Amino acid sequence: MISSPKRVLLSWSSGKDSAWALHALRRDADVDVVGLLTTFNEAADRVAMHAVRRELVFAQAAAAGLPLHTVALPFPCSNGDYERRTGVALRLQAEEGVTHVAFGDLFLADVRAYRERQVGAAGLEPLFPLWCSRAATPNLAREMIDAGLSAVLTCVDPRHIPESFAGRVFDDVLLSALPAGVDPCGENGEFHSFCTDGPMFRRPIPVRVGQRLTRDGFCFADLTSESG
Repeated sequence: MISSPKRVLLSWSSGKDSAWALHALRRDADVDVVGLLTTFNEAADRVAMHAVRRELVFAQAAAAGLPLHTVALPFPCSNGDYERRTGVALRLQAEEGVTHVAFGDLFLADVRAYRERQVGAAGLEPLFPLWCSRAATPNLAREMIDAGLSAVLTCVDPRHIPESFAGRVFDDVLLSALPAGVDPCGENGEFHSFCTDGPMFRRPIPVRVGQRLTRDGFCFADLTSESG
């Protein structure tokens, strides 16, 4: 008996790991990615931490050929608020026939355990298509770049990376310039990104790097559509 493919909703941060997770999932014949799910800061109308504008995320979804489902989060947002609002969204997706939720997490066991609890509470199963060891992330970063993935750093933690890295392209030059101890994929929160091109998209999302500012201890680079 042939089983039906997993109907998968992908947690979408707009960054390179989410994008690469989509690419990995689409290479699995047992998976049908049916949509993307993104949380937005309802005060700023931007992706939390990545600080990416809503219209750019919708442009990514269009380039990926997938519907984008959104969750508005208050600011400031408590963990309870986050769990309640995302829980409602996940239960609605389960009612629509989604069976699994995928994440682009790499190696943080506590984060994985939290995702597993959250998704399980909604009656869904988690997937981690990129899961690897800490030692494997340098090769993973280069695999992304070699495959044509392009991304821009939208947020950096100046405790780990100079503020000047905000707005830089994620490429081999950037990898070689990262300070010692920084994960090449930024898995410890050293940086966040916006994916502009790659094998998961039908077309690139051209962006312009605008103002850089420091807020709440992080440095952000504001991206706008190059065609806008």
